[in-house]
Amino acid sequence: MERSLYGPDGFFTRPGPGPAGHFRTSAVAAPAFARAVATLVERVDAALGRPDVLDLIDVGGGRGELVTALQPLLPSRVRATVVEVAPRPPGLPAEIRWTPELPAAATGLLIATEWLDNVPLEVVEMADVPRYLHVDGSLGEPVTGPDADWLDHWWPLSEPGTRAEIGAPRDAAWAHAVACLDRGLAVAVDYGHVRAGRPLFGTLTGYRNGRQVRPVPDGSCDLTAHVAVDSLVHTRLCTQREALRALGVDGGRPPLELAHRDPAAYLRALADASHAAELTDPAGLGGHYWVLQPVGLSVQGFLSLRAS
Repeated sequence: MERSLYGPDGFFTRPGPGPAGHFRTSAVAAPAFARAVATLVERVDAALGRPDVLDLIDVGGGRGELVTALQPLLPSRVRATVVEVAPRPPGLPAEIRWTPELPAAATGLLIATEWLDNVPLEVVEMADVPRYLHVDGSLGEPVTGPDADWLDHWWPLSEPGTRAEIGAPRDAAWAHAVACLDRGLAVAVDYGHVRAGRPLFGTLTGYRNGRQVRPVPDGSCDLTAHVAVDSLVHTRLCTQREALRALGVDGGRPPLELAHRDPAAYLRALADASHAAELTDPAGLGGHYWVLQPVGLSVQGFLSLRAS
């Protein structure tokens, strides 16, 4: 999985349009998402006392679509950085930093949109005991050590044939990302589940050209598995629908009166409402989890980021 996603000819490292050419994420689905993130940047900025330099770090930022959309919406003192293993795309504004590594220290907002679902992991299946699942479908050695500890605590298996995806690498990747903040807020946005609703047979799948395909680890497709979000370090979990509504995105139709007064403005507002409805649809992108972890902010200040 590591090689097929991030190797020399991996799905995310090869030249081309990147993830946006194969599937829709919130970061590229609609301008309303960028506006909501800009609102969140403003609230984090205020909570931090408006420092001279405010960092915006987009982890797993594709081809820089989100930060590019955010640039006109942010103060000039915001320092935008995309953390991405793919080469820097041509035409990206020069003021946007591009790096394969997380910064050593930052103050501001770190956001990771559909990054953790692509952090490689092991799949296991329950037989006589939980065993590692090989690519060819055969079962290998029993799960032991830290993997077994994670499985017992977060995703225990009992019925033969049921599967789990060991989320310890995601936990570690997220903890490492959060640790780069001296002060600020870390937000992960992703497909996910919690212990009370773990899928019986796992979620590992593939995507190519907008279609779901078999998860063959040959570099030709995205390999993704939903995230056990409750095992991640966090102060709060909520759905994207809840988060975006708290940030002013609700998907409501504009008033018909606007159509009579300003037809062009009504059509623009109607298009915005359609995009917002897609972002907040609980059966689609609106069902994503938001994992929020403040660093160096008071609990009261953190809770003020949500709607009353």
